Amino acid sequence: MANTAQARKRAKQSEKNRAHNNSLRSRMRTAIKAVLGALKDGDKKAAEEAFKSAQPIIDSMVNKNLVKKNTAARTKSRLNARVKAA
Repeated sequence: MANTAQARKRAKQSEKNRAHNNSLRSRMRTAIKAVLGALKDGDKKAAEEAFKSAQPIIDSMVNKNLVKKNTAARTKSRLNARVKAA
């Protein structure tokens, strides 16, 4: 438990930031699942559209330091390969 005013404030800020980061991470995962869902349904056109909308979301998570640059690049590369293979 936080004993000082500074520690209480930091705990409050950490909780707020954690909730915000979770919502952003969820948004990214939802975008990725939209691509995978379209691929599972066999709809290549929908998968391409979902991938186009997922790319900037994934990139913005890199700028917000939620995922590392290489992780985002790997994710986009694997999604793109699956879309092209469909």
